[in-house]
Amino acid sequence: MSRRRRAFKRRAEPDPVYQSVTLAKFINKLMYGGKKSVARSIVYRALEKFSEKIKAENALDAFEQALENSKPSLEVKTRRIGGANYQVPVEIPGDRRTAMAMQWIINHSRAKPGRSMEESLSSELVDCYNNQGTTIKKKDDTHRMAEANKAFAHYKW
Repeated sequence: MSRRRRAFKRRAEPDPVYQSVTLAKFINKLMYGGKKSVARSIVYRALEKFSEKIKAENALDAFEQALENSKPSLEVKTRRIGGANYQVPVEIPGDRRTAMAMQWIINHSRAKPGRSMEESLSSELVDCYNNQGTTIKKKDDTHRMAEANKAFAHYKW
């Protein structure tokens, strides 16, 4: 983090097919080694398979719904107070919520063995759209941890 002034946020260019900034950020998170064209082709093919599986006419709206279903609203942060560490529940800002959901979806897609990335990404998106699967379980675990530590909420600042 900069000591002199606040770092400014860069705006991502919308993706060429759907003209969506959110999808462009998702592609950038999926990208390995600067290979954006490979990441784009994986995401677009996964979106096609995803929209076929759930029988949606607009793949972008379905993707945004799946992303919305997997966004967490609370998390715990560690605060050190008087020699003791407390897990303090805090609300998550909107940009971080989106980034966490994208990262969870991508990581759980990569963790599925024996399938291509587009196949596992489309199945993970279907699971998120239907409010089930590993990403939704991760979100629920995060919320459960925050709920369990609600007694320490007065330590947040």
